[in-house]
Amino acid sequence: RVDEWTDVDRKRVMNDIITTMFNKKFMEELFKPQELYSKKALRTVYDRLAHASIMRLNQASMDKLYDLMTMAFKYQVLLCPRPRDILLVTFNHLDAIKDFVHDSPGILNQVDETFRQLIDTYCCLSDGEFQLIRQTLLIFFQDMHIRVSIFLKDKVQNSNGRFVLPISGPVPWGTEVPGLIRIFNHNGDEVKRTEFTTDGNYVTPQREGSFDLYGDRVLKLGTNMYSVSRPVETHMSGSSKHLASHAKENIAPNPLAKEELNFLARLLGGLEIEKPGGSETGFRLNLFTTDEEEEHAALTRPEELSYKVINIEATQEPGRRAELSRILGELEVAEPSPGSSGKGEDLLALMDGL
Repeated sequence: RVDEWTDVDRKRVMNDIITTMFNKKFMEELFKPQELYSKKALRTVYDRLAHASIMRLNQASMDKLYDLMTMAFKYQVLLCPRPRDILLVTFNHLDAIKDFVHDSPGILNQVDETFRQLIDTYCCLSDGEFQLIRQTLLIFFQDMHIRVSIFLKDKVQNSNGRFVLPISGPVPWGTEVPGLIRIFNHNGDEVKRTEFTTDGNYVTPQREGSFDLYGDRVLKLGTNMYSVSRPVETHMSGSSKHLASHAKENIAPNPLAKEELNFLARLLGGLEIEKPGGSETGFRLNLFTTDEEEEHAALTRPEELSYKVINIEATQEPGRRAELSRILGELEVAEPSPGSSGKGEDLLALMDGL
Protein backbone atom coordinates (compact mmCIF):
# COMPACT_ATOMS: atom_id res chain seq x y z
CA ARG A 1 0.00 0.00 0.00
CA VAL A 2 1.83 2.99 -1.30
CA ASP A 3 0.12 5.48 1.01
CA GLU A 4 1.69 3.78 4.05
CA TRP A 5 5.23 4.01 2.71
CA THR A 6 7.46 7.05 2.76
CA ASP A 7 10.55 7.62 0.65
CA VAL A 8 12.60 7.16 3.81
CA ASP A 9 10.99 3.75 4.38
CA ARG A 10 11.65 2.63 0.82
CA LYS A 11 15.26 3.75 0.93
CA ARG A 12 15.80 2.03 4.26
CA VAL A 13 14.36 -1.26 3.01
CA MET A 14 16.48 -1.15 -0.14
CA ASN A 15 19.62 -0.20 1.78
CA ASP A 16 19.13 -2.97 4.35
CA ILE A 17 18.52 -5.68 1.75
CA ILE A 18 21.39 -4.57 -0.51
CA THR A 19 23.76 -4.23 2.45
CA THR A 20 22.96 -7.80 3.50
CA MET A 21 23.17 -9.17 -0.03
CA PHE A 22 26.60 -7.68 -0.67
CA ASN A 23 28.09 -8.33 2.75
CA LYS A 24 31.77 -9.17 2.24
CA LYS A 25 31.74 -12.53 4.04
CA PHE A 26 28.49 -13.51 2.35
CA MET A 27 30.01 -12.79 -1.06
CA GLU A 28 33.17 -14.70 -0.20
CA GLU A 29 31.07 -17.79 0.51
CA LEU A 30 29.13 -17.41 -2.73
CA PHE A 31 32.29 -17.08 -4.82
CA LYS A 32 33.84 -20.28 -3.45
CA PRO A 33 33.80 -23.13 -6.02
CA GLN A 34 30.82 -25.31 -5.15
CA GLU A 35 27.93 -27.33 -6.53
CA LEU A 36 24.76 -25.53 -7.58
CA TYR A 37 22.28 -25.03 -4.74
CA SER A 38 19.19 -27.19 -4.50
CA LYS A 39 15.88 -25.38 -4.96
CA LYS A 40 15.17 -25.59 -1.22
CA ALA A 41 18.56 -24.15 -0.31
CA LEU A 42 18.14 -21.32 -2.82
CA ARG A 43 14.71 -20.54 -1.42
CA THR A 44 16.11 -20.42 2.12
CA VAL A 45 18.80 -17.91 1.16
CA TYR A 46 16.26 -15.91 -0.84
CA ASP A 47 13.84 -15.79 2.10
CA ARG A 48 16.57 -14.51 4.42
CA LEU A 49 17.53 -11.76 1.98
CA ALA A 50 13.92 -10.70 1.37
CA HIS A 51 13.38 -10.35 5.12
CA ALA A 52 16.65 -8.56 5.88
CA SER A 53 14.78 -5.31 6.53
CA ILE A 54 11.61 -4.15 8.29
CA MET A 55 9.61 -5.42 5.29
CA ARG A 56 7.65 -8.64 5.81
CA LEU A 57 5.89 -10.96 3.35
CA ASN A 58 3.29 -13.60 4.09
CA GLN A 59 3.88 -17.09 2.68
CA ALA A 60 1.66 -16.55 -0.39
CA SER A 61 3.28 -13.24 -1.29
CA MET A 62 6.73 -14.73 -0.72
CA ASP A 63 5.86 -17.66 -3.02
CA LYS A 64 4.60 -15.26 -5.67
CA LEU A 65 7.67 -13.04 -5.43
CA TYR A 66 9.97 -16.07 -5.65
CA ASP A 67 8.07 -17.40 -8.68
CA LEU A 68 8.33 -14.03 -10.40
CA MET A 69 12.05 -13.68 -9.73
CA THR A 70 12.94 -17.22 -10.81
CA MET A 71 10.90 -17.06 -14.01
CA ALA A 72 12.32 -13.63 -14.88
CA PHE A 73 15.85 -14.96 -14.43
CA LYS A 74 15.05 -18.10 -16.45
CA TYR A 75 13.77 -15.84 -19.24
CA GLN A 76 16.97 -13.80 -19.18
CA VAL A 77 19.25 -16.85 -19.27
CA LEU A 78 17.19 -18.57 -21.98
CA LEU A 79 17.13 -15.58 -24.32
CA CYS A 80 20.80 -14.63 -24.00
CA PRO A 81 22.12 -14.31 -27.58
CA ARG A 82 25.33 -16.08 -26.54
CA PRO A 83 26.39 -17.78 -23.28
CA ARG A 84 28.90 -15.04 -22.39
CA ASP A 85 26.06 -12.52 -22.32
CA ILE A 86 24.93 -14.03 -19.00
CA LEU A 87 27.62 -11.78 -17.53
CA LEU A 88 26.08 -8.72 -19.23
CA VAL A 89 22.70 -9.66 -17.71
CA THR A 90 24.35 -9.79 -14.29
CA PHE A 91 26.00 -6.42 -14.91
CA ASN A 92 22.60 -4.96 -15.82
CA HIS A 93 21.32 -6.22 -12.46
CA LEU A 94 24.23 -4.62 -10.63
CA ASP A 95 23.92 -1.35 -12.54
CA ALA A 96 20.29 -1.10 -11.40
CA ILE A 97 21.24 -1.92 -7.80
CA LYS A 98 23.89 0.81 -7.87
CA ASP A 99 21.20 3.30 -8.90
CA PHE A 100 19.21 2.37 -5.78
CA VAL A 101 22.14 3.19 -3.47
CA HIS A 102 23.86 5.96 -5.45
CA ASP A 103 23.69 8.30 -2.44
CA SER A 104 25.04 5.75 0.08
CA PRO A 105 28.82 5.58 -0.58
CA GLY A 106 29.49 2.73 1.84
CA ILE A 107 26.90 0.41 0.29
CA LEU A 108 27.86 1.50 -3.22
CA ASN A 109 31.42 0.47 -2.47
CA GLN A 110 30.19 -3.00 -1.42
CA VAL A 111 28.42 -3.42 -4.76
CA ASP A 112 31.43 -2.16 -6.73
CA GLU A 113 33.68 -4.61 -4.90
CA THR A 114 31.40 -7.49 -5.96
CA PHE A 115 31.38 -6.02 -9.47
CA ARG A 116 35.18 -6.17 -9.62
CA GLN A 117 35.18 -9.70 -8.22
CA LEU A 118 32.76 -10.80 -10.96
CA ILE A 119 34.98 -9.23 -13.62
CA ASP A 120 38.12 -10.89 -12.24
CA THR A 121 36.45 -14.31 -11.86
CA TYR A 122 34.35 -14.60 -15.00
CA CYS A 123 35.65 -12.29 -17.76
CA CYS A 124 38.58 -14.62 -18.37
CA LEU A 125 36.44 -17.74 -18.88
CA SER A 126 36.15 -19.33 -22.32
CA ASP A 127 32.97 -19.51 -24.38
CA GLY A 128 32.77 -23.22 -23.60
CA GLU A 129 32.82 -22.56 -19.85
CA PHE A 130 30.04 -19.98 -20.21
CA GLN A 131 28.04 -22.51 -22.23
CA LEU A 132 28.43 -25.00 -19.36
CA ILE A 133 27.24 -22.36 -16.87
CA ARG A 134 24.23 -21.52 -19.05
CA GLN A 135 23.24 -25.17 -19.52
CA THR A 136 23.60 -25.82 -15.78
CA LEU A 137 21.27 -22.91 -15.01
CA LEU A 138 18.71 -23.99 -17.61
CA ILE A 139 18.71 -27.55 -16.26
CA PHE A 140 17.97 -26.07 -12.82
CA PHE A 141 14.94 -24.19 -14.19
CA GLN A 142 13.76 -26.68 -16.81
CA ASP A 143 10.71 -27.94 -14.86
CA MET A 144 9.52 -24.48 -13.84
CA HIS A 145 6.79 -23.21 -16.19
CA ILE A 146 4.95 -20.61 -14.12
CA ARG A 147 3.00 -18.08 -16.16
CA VAL A 148 3.76 -14.41 -15.52
CA SER A 149 1.30 -11.84 -16.85
CA ILE A 150 3.94 -9.34 -17.96
CA PHE A 151 5.50 -12.05 -20.17
CA LEU A 152 2.12 -13.26 -21.43
CA LYS A 153 1.12 -9.71 -22.42
CA ASP A 154 4.40 -9.15 -24.23
CA LYS A 155 3.93 -12.47 -26.09
CA VAL A 156 7.26 -13.83 -24.85
CA GLN A 157 5.60 -16.62 -22.90
CA ASN A 158 2.97 -19.12 -24.07
CA SER A 159 -0.13 -20.04 -22.09
CA ASN A 160 1.61 -23.24 -20.95
CA GLY A 161 4.37 -21.20 -19.29
CA ARG A 162 7.07 -21.90 -21.87
CA PHE A 163 9.08 -19.03 -23.32
CA VAL A 164 9.07 -18.04 -26.99
CA LEU A 165 12.45 -17.79 -28.70
CA PRO A 166 12.57 -14.92 -31.23
CA ILE A 167 13.39 -15.69 -34.88
CA SER A 168 14.27 -12.09 -35.74
CA GLY A 169 16.45 -9.31 -34.42
CA PRO A 170 20.19 -8.93 -33.77
CA VAL A 171 22.31 -12.04 -34.08
CA PRO A 172 24.89 -12.75 -31.34
CA TRP A 173 27.96 -10.54 -31.40
CA GLY A 174 30.74 -12.11 -33.47
CA THR A 175 28.37 -14.09 -35.72
CA GLU A 176 27.03 -13.37 -39.18
CA VAL A 177 23.46 -12.97 -40.39
CA PRO A 178 22.15 -16.38 -41.60
CA GLY A 179 21.67 -16.87 -45.33
CA LEU A 180 25.05 -17.97 -46.68
CA ILE A 181 26.71 -21.40 -46.89
CA ARG A 182 30.43 -21.55 -47.65
CA ILE A 183 32.02 -24.77 -48.92
CA PHE A 184 35.76 -25.38 -48.41
CA ASN A 185 38.12 -27.96 -49.88
CA HIS A 186 40.59 -30.11 -47.98
CA ASN A 187 43.15 -27.29 -48.06
CA GLY A 188 40.77 -24.89 -46.36
CA ASP A 189 40.17 -22.81 -49.47
CA GLU A 190 36.66 -21.59 -50.17
CA VAL A 191 35.40 -23.17 -53.40
CA LYS A 192 31.68 -22.45 -53.45
CA ARG A 193 29.00 -20.23 -51.95
CA THR A 194 25.28 -20.98 -51.68
CA GLU A 195 22.66 -18.58 -50.42
CA PHE A 196 19.36 -19.53 -48.80
CA THR A 197 16.30 -17.64 -47.58
CA THR A 198 15.57 -17.37 -43.86
CA ASP A 199 12.20 -16.90 -42.16
CA GLY A 200 13.61 -14.36 -39.70
CA ASN A 201 14.63 -10.77 -40.20
CA TYR A 202 18.15 -10.79 -38.78
CA VAL A 203 20.48 -7.82 -38.35
CA THR A 204 24.10 -7.45 -37.33
CA PRO A 205 24.56 -5.88 -33.86
CA GLN A 206 26.14 -2.43 -33.90
CA ARG A 207 28.59 -3.09 -31.07
CA GLU A 208 29.39 -5.46 -28.22
CA GLY A 209 28.18 -4.73 -24.70
CA SER A 210 30.76 -3.43 -22.22
CA PHE A 211 32.20 -5.88 -19.69
CA ASP A 212 33.84 -3.07 -17.70
CA LEU A 213 32.80 -1.61 -14.35
CA TYR A 214 31.06 1.23 -16.19
CA GLY A 215 29.75 1.14 -19.74
CA ASP A 216 26.88 0.50 -22.11
CA ARG A 217 25.83 -3.15 -21.80
CA VAL A 218 23.83 -2.90 -25.07
CA LEU A 219 21.89 -6.03 -24.08
CA LYS A 220 18.55 -5.11 -22.48
CA LEU A 221 17.99 -8.45 -20.71
CA GLY A 222 18.29 -7.86 -16.97
CA THR A 223 17.12 -4.24 -17.11
CA ASN A 224 13.89 -3.00 -15.54
CA MET A 225 10.95 -4.88 -17.07
CA TYR A 226 8.48 -2.53 -15.36
CA SER A 227 9.21 0.50 -17.50
CA VAL A 228 5.43 0.65 -18.01
CA SER A 229 3.35 0.37 -14.85
CA ARG A 230 1.18 -2.73 -14.95
CA PRO A 231 0.10 -5.48 -12.53
CA VAL A 232 2.10 -8.69 -12.48
CA GLU A 233 0.52 -12.01 -11.66
CA THR A 234 1.97 -15.49 -11.53
CA HIS A 235 -0.21 -18.48 -12.37
CA MET A 236 0.37 -22.19 -12.43
CA SER A 237 -0.46 -23.59 -15.87
CA GLY A 238 -2.36 -26.85 -16.13
CA SER A 239 0.65 -28.70 -17.50
CA SER A 240 2.80 -27.35 -14.67
CA LYS A 241 0.33 -28.58 -12.06
CA HIS A 242 0.42 -31.98 -13.72
CA LEU A 243 4.22 -31.97 -13.67
CA ALA A 244 4.28 -30.79 -10.08
CA SER A 245 2.09 -33.66 -8.95
CA HIS A 246 4.66 -36.08 -10.38
CA ALA A 247 7.71 -34.16 -9.26
CA LYS A 248 7.73 -34.82 -5.54
CA GLU A 249 11.22 -34.92 -4.17
CA ASN A 250 12.62 -38.28 -3.23
CA ILE A 251 11.93 -38.82 0.47
CA ALA A 252 15.01 -41.01 0.82
CA PRO A 253 17.80 -39.27 2.74
CA ASN A 254 20.15 -37.33 0.52
CA PRO A 255 23.78 -37.81 1.61
CA LEU A 256 24.55 -34.27 0.43
CA ALA A 257 21.67 -32.71 2.34
CA LYS A 258 23.47 -32.56 5.68
CA GLU A 259 26.55 -31.03 4.08
CA GLU A 260 24.40 -28.46 2.29
CA LEU A 261 22.67 -27.51 5.53
CA ASN A 262 26.02 -27.21 7.23
CA PHE A 263 27.14 -24.85 4.48
CA LEU A 264 23.99 -22.77 4.86
CA ALA A 265 24.58 -22.67 8.59
CA ARG A 266 28.03 -21.25 7.96
CA LEU A 267 26.69 -18.90 5.32
CA LEU A 268 23.79 -17.48 7.28
CA GLY A 269 24.97 -18.08 10.81
CA GLY A 270 22.21 -20.60 11.63
CA LEU A 271 20.07 -17.72 12.82
CA GLU A 272 16.33 -17.26 12.98
CA ILE A 273 14.72 -14.07 11.68
CA GLU A 274 12.59 -12.43 14.28
CA LYS A 275 9.66 -10.16 13.60
CA PRO A 276 10.13 -6.47 14.30
CA GLY A 277 9.91 -5.81 17.97
CA GLY A 278 9.73 -2.90 20.34
CA SER A 279 8.03 0.27 19.27
CA GLU A 280 8.88 -0.20 15.61
CA THR A 281 6.36 -1.82 13.33
CA GLY A 282 7.43 -3.51 10.13
CA PHE A 283 5.88 -3.05 6.72
CA ARG A 284 4.06 -6.00 5.18
CA LEU A 285 4.39 -6.35 1.43
CA ASN A 286 1.34 -7.91 -0.21
CA LEU A 287 1.82 -8.83 -3.88
CA PHE A 288 -1.89 -9.47 -4.31
CA THR A 289 -4.72 -6.98 -4.81
CA THR A 290 -6.39 -7.82 -1.50
CA ASP A 291 -5.60 -9.77 1.67
CA GLU A 292 -8.37 -12.22 0.78
CA GLU A 293 -6.75 -12.93 -2.59
CA GLU A 294 -3.44 -13.56 -0.85
CA GLU A 295 -5.05 -16.01 1.60
CA HIS A 296 -6.81 -17.82 -1.25
CA ALA A 297 -3.53 -18.17 -3.16
CA ALA A 298 -1.86 -19.69 -0.11
CA LEU A 299 -4.64 -22.30 0.20
CA THR A 300 -4.77 -23.25 -3.48
CA ARG A 301 -1.05 -23.46 -4.21
CA PRO A 302 0.10 -27.05 -4.90
CA GLU A 303 1.91 -28.40 -1.85
CA GLU A 304 4.85 -29.58 -3.97
CA LEU A 305 5.53 -25.98 -4.97
CA SER A 306 5.29 -24.41 -1.52
CA TYR A 307 8.92 -24.27 -0.57
CA LYS A 308 9.33 -24.91 3.11
CA VAL A 309 11.97 -22.56 4.44
CA ILE A 310 14.74 -24.46 6.17
CA ASN A 311 15.33 -23.39 9.76
CA ILE A 312 18.92 -24.20 10.58
CA GLU A 313 19.67 -24.92 14.23
CA ALA A 314 23.40 -25.30 14.55
CA THR A 315 23.89 -24.49 18.22
CA GLN A 316 23.85 -28.01 19.65
CA GLU A 317 27.44 -28.94 18.91
CA PRO A 318 30.04 -26.94 20.90
CA GLY A 319 32.57 -26.95 18.05
CA ARG A 320 30.07 -25.65 15.51
CA ARG A 321 28.75 -23.08 17.97
CA ALA A 322 32.27 -21.71 18.43
CA GLU A 323 32.79 -21.63 14.65
CA LEU A 324 29.52 -19.73 14.15
CA SER A 325 30.48 -17.26 16.84
CA ARG A 326 33.78 -16.66 15.09
CA ILE A 327 32.05 -16.12 11.73
CA LEU A 328 29.50 -13.75 13.20
CA GLY A 329 32.22 -11.77 14.87
CA GLU A 330 33.77 -11.14 11.46
CA LEU A 331 30.57 -10.01 9.75
CA GLU A 332 31.13 -6.31 10.16
CA VAL A 333 29.26 -4.12 7.69
CA ALA A 334 31.24 -1.17 6.35
CA GLU A 335 28.53 1.46 6.78
CA PRO A 336 25.41 1.27 8.96
CA SER A 337 22.34 2.12 6.92
CA PRO A 338 21.04 5.62 7.72
CA GLY A 339 18.15 5.89 10.11
CA SER A 340 18.44 2.32 11.32
CA SER A 341 18.75 3.24 15.00
CA GLY A 342 22.00 1.41 15.53
CA LYS A 343 20.90 -1.66 13.61
CA GLY A 344 22.74 -3.01 10.58
CA GLU A 345 26.24 -3.23 12.03
CA ASP A 346 26.54 -6.90 11.09
CA LEU A 347 24.67 -9.75 9.46
CA LEU A 348 23.18 -10.80 12.80
CA ALA A 349 21.51 -7.41 13.27
CA LEU A 350 20.39 -7.28 9.65
CA MET A 351 18.80 -10.72 9.59
CA ASP A 352 17.54 -11.06 13.14
CA GLY A 353 17.37 -7.59 14.64
CA LEU A 354 14.99 -6.07 12.08
